[in-house]
Amino acid sequence: MKASDIKNLRIAIVGAGYGGAAAAKALSLLGADVNVYEQTSQIREVGAGIGLRPSTMDRFRQWGTFEAIAQVSSASDYFEILTATAEPIMKEAWPGIDDYAEQTKTQLIHRGDFIEALLSVLPEGMVHLGHKLETLDDRGTHSVLTFAHGRTVEADLVIGADGIKSVVRHQLFSDKGPVFSGEHAYRAVISIDDAHGMVEDDNLRMYIGRGTKVYLLPLRHRNQVSFDITALCPDSTWAPTVTKEDLLATVQGFDQRIIDITRGLDMDNVNIRAVYDIDPLESWHTDSVVLMGDAAHSMLHHQGQGANSAIMDAGALADALVQADSVKEALALFQATRKPVTDELQRISRQGWTEDEVDDVFPGQKPPAQQPAQLPAQLPAEAKA
Repeated sequence: MKASDIKNLRIAIVGAGYGGAAAAKALSLLGADVNVYEQTSQIREVGAGIGLRPSTMDRFRQWGTFEAIAQVSSASDYFEILTATAEPIMKEAWPGIDDYAEQTKTQLIHRGDFIEALLSVLPEGMVHLGHKLETLDDRGTHSVLTFAHGRTVEADLVIGADGIKSVVRHQLFSDKGPVFSGEHAYRAVISIDDAHGMVEDDNLRMYIGRGTKVYLLPLRHRNQVSFDITALCPDSTWAPTVTKEDLLATVQGFDQRIIDITRGLDMDNVNIRAVYDIDPLESWHTDSVVLMGDAAHSMLHHQGQGANSAIMDAGALADALVQADSVKEALALFQATRKPVTDELQRISRQGWTEDEVDDVFPGQKPPAQQPAQLPAQLPAEAKA
């Protein structure tokens, strides 16, 4: 689209998470009239750490936000997969480190620091809190958004970046809800001093036991480590009740240091949730409404690609608007560029457990989102970005 056409474009982004904030930055740099509508009155990210891949960090460099992210993260060279008792299985450099004009490492960051850094680079007044979307009337060339408190907004382009429980997706694209994976995630951020010597550099390590994975993701810029236990479990309650004894039983047979970390956890600071994703959608867009991030392709966390995919979506959407002749054509180009990649990532992320492990917890049946495959499940080259 011509620069003058983009500058006249009224864009409404629903959701101020990673994808929504990144899209707001990318599209505002093009000169568009961008507003972000977030249902909560205060944006808070709880949970654990994540790794921002080289391709994601290169996008931030393009947008002039690299330093804001780098200042609150640690650069990582590689990731390692080990047995439950810490025998090495594989060790691999993060893909893409040397793919750009200057070396670009994976940055390990706390989710809260990440969203704060993203929001800090947006123009003042762009994000509107306390705006819960109630209805979206897609009129073809534009849409009307109505929020719970009665405010209405017209936009030439609506971007649904409102997560796994997306209202935009439910109203326009699919009435299917999230799919239970048959597993739980227990996450905490603890002091490195409480990690029993398991953190000595800035690299992610995953320990694999029968039906359980334990991730240690260093946040040494904070003097902390993100500690994540992911385990098969039939309880699909969105926020299940789990005790310290339950966690200790889950890591039985693991390296004694992992058991000691678990024993020392303050359960009030452990984020406990059942793990869900969504089935791939047939389409992400109409002529003037599009989904992105978890709203379009929520995936399990085994490949660490959820947040990265949202950022890459934002970049691809901005690129498509520049390359296409209209919003309609841009949305088709965006989907054609990103959907094959995220469809594959969704598929691979479900390959988290062996057949025997699943049978132990779900005898005679498979949990809905699981398609068991031998570990470790590796990304194809075209999906590693």
